[in-house]
Amino acid sequence: MSHFHIYSLPAELLDTLTPRNLVNEPQPRSPSPAPLVSTSTTGSRACNVCNGTTFVDVEEQRTHFRSDWHRYNVKTRMNGGQSVSELEFSKLVDGLEDSISGSASEDSDSDDSDDAVDALFSKTKRKARSQSPDGPASAPQTALAWFHSPPATQLGVYKALFNTGVHQSHYLSELKSMQTGGRTWAMFMVAGGHFAGAIVRVSRGDDEEEEPQKKKKPKKPKSDTEVLKHKTFHRYTTRRKQGGSQGLNDNAKGNAKSAGAQLRRYGEQALRDDIRNLIADWAEEINGCERIWIRASGTNRKIFIDYEGCVIEKGDGRLRTFPFPTRRPTQSELSRCLMELTRAKTSHLTEDALRAQDEAYLASLPKPKPIPVVVAPAPEKPKPIKLSKEEEIFREKWSRLLEMVGKGRLEPLKSFWEREGENLGGVDAFIPEWTGEKRATLLQVAAYAGHEDVTSWLLETLHADPTVDVPLAKAGEPEDNDSGDASDSPRPPKGSRRTAYDLARNRAVRDVFRRCAGAHPDLWDWFGAARVPSALSKEMEEERDEKKKVWRKGLKDRVKEREGKAKPAPEPEPKPVLPEPKVHNPTGPRKLGGASGATEGIAGLTPEMRAKVERERRARAAEARLTALSKN
Repeated sequence: MSHFHIYSLPAELLDTLTPRNLVNEPQPRSPSPAPLVSTSTTGSRACNVCNGTTFVDVEEQRTHFRSDWHRYNVKTRMNGGQSVSELEFSKLVDGLEDSISGSASEDSDSDDSDDAVDALFSKTKRKARSQSPDGPASAPQTALAWFHSPPATQLGVYKALFNTGVHQSHYLSELKSMQTGGRTWAMFMVAGGHFAGAIVRVSRGDDEEEEPQKKKKPKKPKSDTEVLKHKTFHRYTTRRKQGGSQGLNDNAKGNAKSAGAQLRRYGEQALRDDIRNLIADWAEEINGCERIWIRASGTNRKIFIDYEGCVIEKGDGRLRTFPFPTRRPTQSELSRCLMELTRAKTSHLTEDALRAQDEAYLASLPKPKPIPVVVAPAPEKPKPIKLSKEEEIFREKWSRLLEMVGKGRLEPLKSFWEREGENLGGVDAFIPEWTGEKRATLLQVAAYAGHEDVTSWLLETLHADPTVDVPLAKAGEPEDNDSGDASDSPRPPKGSRRTAYDLARNRAVRDVFRRCAGAHPDLWDWFGAARVPSALSKEMEEERDEKKKVWRKGLKDRVKEREGKAKPAPEPEPKPVLPEPKVHNPTGPRKLGGASGATEGIAGLTPEMRAKVERERRARAAEARLTALSKN
């Protein structure tokens, strides 16, 4: 018998099993040894690229050649790397944001699968370059628990089938207890808008023994596994050849306004509603299941758990993830995964071969380096901590947030907070020490910077806590214990407790605190823990403004009155003395060219004064002529 069902193992086989713990237990200094696989050399159905993996028939071998695992190993070997086992490949897949979907035979999925394998290969290559070559290697952790039956039979069972918290030394007793009682599983998969779910029976109960045959016709033997319920459907959620869901793209780049984006958002909502409605319909069967298997990415996992009225609780001990790579969620893929989980892996190695394999494994472990004894080690400068990509992104977000709060950029701050506020811990999250900020919260930063609109938004909209204490200055650092000229509360003594209100450097920001204390008196302990001296209502502000106007008007009047008394009256400017023009007798003799004194009378005058004198002279001359005519 080449395959054994884990819930119906023969009794004579169970009595001879012993645990194989050497390659399963974690070693403190182990590299990546070869996985425990079958070394049967019968036939030519084997893959030399994937560590000599053998296959039962040609169809299984062809399926392996189309799998992501095989294509990843081919890329790795072509670039001078080492092939990885199927377990190590599944761990690499789990490191991605979305599990690799594909490996299907359809032409429409080949490009997406190739893109996924390329992305995984690139990520592994970057990670290998970033790691130190002399760093300690971690021991491989296989997903299988292996048991040995003399003389040459080994059985492998997935550890995920055992109860959570059971030590591997008790796996054998757990395996024996799994041979009794009926069991059902719930299996769900979702990726790329595709969903597949099923309720399956994996073992028959003790009361399901076959009844004696009354008729001559023999009854067909009942299968070990049976699909009780199943459902598959698909929604449009992922853009062709772009990767990732529309929701992830919106969180990273903002909401797109195209028609396709609208359709994908609707598809995500409809997919979530369809799955939750199906789980609600299967609630009775799910509650009776022994295991609940879920294949979903981080965002899609929220569809099944952690929502109001959810059937599957977040901390349910029955929850499991598939311990091997899976393809596109379909009914056939669920059947394949069910077969993979319930069929024990077998190999046929003699005890001598096992002993040689163990010795080779132990010999491959690197020997510990002797620790040099240094009498007086020279102090070394601390090496800069190399941050991961996630930590760098997290620090960049905090830096952008503090910059917007410190510069009072309210509109960009609102948009940024809608996207990243929850990921950064909320409005009352303490500012990390690596930022170098002396203040503890965003409210304290805004109050210290003197931005009235940002402070009002934090208090009124986000309800920031004004009672958080300002961190005390460390030894040797100056304490910025200035409350500003507009402070209406006494300056706290050095080293005493301070809050965001004490950091406000102008009266406008302090009025924001007092105004919020008047509008929301029960929200915080404003007059105690927050150190706000009093509330400020609209009537009080109007009264204060009116008093200020009256005071300013009186001040202006007093200034004018004081200036009027001190300044003497200005003397009138003397009028220029114009020379009297000589009146010539019209009957007397006249000289050609006019009077001789006319030029001397206007000498030294400005052009304006000269024109005025000339007008006066002409007017008097005309008056003299009229007088002479009247006498004649």
